[in-house]
Amino acid sequence: MATNILSIGQSALAAAQVGISTTGHNIANASTPGYSRQVVVQGAALAQNFGYGFVGQGVDVTTIQRIYSDFQAAQVRSTQSAKSGLDSYYAQITQVNNMFADSTSGLSPTLQGFFSGIQNLASDPSSGAARQTTLSSANALASTFQNMGSQLDQMNQSVNAQVTSSVATINSLATQIAQLNSNIALAQGSGQPPNDLLDQRDQLVLDLSKQIKTSVVPQDDGKYNIFIGNGQSLVVGSQAYSLTTAVSPTDSSRVVPAYNTPGKTVLLDGSALTGGQLGGLLDFRNQTLDPAKNALGRVAIGLATTFNAQHRLGQDQNGNLGGDFFTVGTPSVTANTGNLGSGVATASISDVNALTVSDYRLQYDGANYTVTRVSDGKATTFASFPQTIDGVSFNLTGTPAAGDNFLIKPTATGATVFGVNISDPSLIAAAAPIVTSATISNTGTGVISAGSVDSAYLASPLTAPVTLTYASGTNQLTGFPASQPVTVTSNGTTTTFAAGAPVTYTPGATISFGGISFTLSGTPANADTFTVGPNTGGVGDNRNALLLGALQTANTLANGTASYQGAFSQMVATIGSKTNEINVTSTAEGQTLSNLVAAQQSTSGVNLDEEATNLLRYQQAYQAAGKVMQVASQLFSVLLSLGQ
Repeated sequence: MATNILSIGQSALAAAQVGISTTGHNIANASTPGYSRQVVVQGAALAQNFGYGFVGQGVDVTTIQRIYSDFQAAQVRSTQSAKSGLDSYYAQITQVNNMFADSTSGLSPTLQGFFSGIQNLASDPSSGAARQTTLSSANALASTFQNMGSQLDQMNQSVNAQVTSSVATINSLATQIAQLNSNIALAQGSGQPPNDLLDQRDQLVLDLSKQIKTSVVPQDDGKYNIFIGNGQSLVVGSQAYSLTTAVSPTDSSRVVPAYNTPGKTVLLDGSALTGGQLGGLLDFRNQTLDPAKNALGRVAIGLATTFNAQHRLGQDQNGNLGGDFFTVGTPSVTANTGNLGSGVATASISDVNALTVSDYRLQYDGANYTVTRVSDGKATTFASFPQTIDGVSFNLTGTPAAGDNFLIKPTATGATVFGVNISDPSLIAAAAPIVTSATISNTGTGVISAGSVDSAYLASPLTAPVTLTYASGTNQLTGFPASQPVTVTSNGTTTTFAAGAPVTYTPGATISFGGISFTLSGTPANADTFTVGPNTGGVGDNRNALLLGALQTANTLANGTASYQGAFSQMVATIGSKTNEINVTSTAEGQTLSNLVAAQQSTSGVNLDEEATNLLRYQQAYQAAGKVMQVASQLFSVLLSLGQ
């Protein structure tokens, strides 16, 4: 019986010692990331029947249990992935928002400064100082466009670097998880859970969720299978599969995630890689960076194109028609590096007013062509070229193969290419190229307007005056050029007269020929004459400068709904709204994560007060077990003394 008591004391002592060790382990790892509280699970040893009843044989330590909730862990991982994605997105979009919303050195004040220069020029078109100021403000505007475009390009390069870094981190974590899977399966062969290894693996999975959204599937042997994206395997048992990065086959400036499979590398759809730092970076690039770059380019191309068009209709100080004031960006067209045919796609901008801020994808299926607007997936299918969609003219030469595709970016380079095309202030075309007048000797009350020109005038500018004579007997004007028909528009009705033919006079009607338009009103007398001719020596003429200045508020973009400033302001508002949305959502997600982590810690975390209590309890148990063994020893000594 003394031996039995000693054995019971020994088991109690051992159990108390395990309890003290486990409690100490908890205390030591209270601040260890991912550590889950451990508890000793004890059970009564099998009792022995002595005839008069079953006598207990002490205690057995069944296992060391890890206090852990799979459900809570899954919630934390999911929320952590969303939070990390939003934080990554917010860190990037804040840079764009700050750049566009800058009220001192951004585009808005520079654009205003440029048109202020145009207005000053209109006030004194012959002033060399006003012309130089206009040219300087134009160069400042060009620098602003170029700097903002370059900053967006640098952000794209930064995203590329961060995508590469994130992929490397994901691969490293996947390798470590696979190794722990192997170690855990081996350790569980003993029949007991390797708690610390399990904690290490769960912490690595949580770290992986910070990089990308994951799906974790526990296996019967204790291993984790982990999937990403559209079900791509990242970890299967003890095998880790790796991601990599590749240059986009249709955009050499873009690095994209890819999946390594035996024999080839498969590019991954960025829209499927949600959550985590990698998902946030890809979302930022697709949803904000690319549209922002395109929107800025659209403003630059729209301004340069419309300003150039009006500038060409003016006359400079040398008496020549104006040239292109700004350099204009052209669409970027890139063939997929995997194309098999000889097709060469081209694109040009035919109508800046119809431009969108989207890229386009041109695909050939062997019979028909499809142009897909990337921003919303709207597709247009056709069988032949050329085709004009959203103000962009598409064309293709050569013979494409089925499956060949091309990426077209109509406005992406607009800001970086934008520049001032002239350096001589005298070349600013502030004057109109024509001048009209009524002969001083006229006796009637006929009045001719100053006149204007349109793009048709550029084909055949006036080289000599055209003198029109009014005949009261026939109520007609004669003297129009024999090479150009004449149109007369009055009250919305247009009448066309043959080239060189007399034209019926209608007071107040708009008369047009060869790209020249003017009105003749009043009551001219018989033989009164009116002259339309080149604006020789018109250095003080400001008519074209006024028309150039009027472009500031003209709705020349977004299908006639926005001015230059309006289109830019809309972009700034969109990015600002998205920035605020991401910030608010991230804050809310952060609060949710904090609550979930707190709930998880209340279950799995180490409470030092509780552990201190357990330590005292196990200490008392240890002391009591020692007392049991001391009593057993004394009883045994009594038995020995009886034998003597």
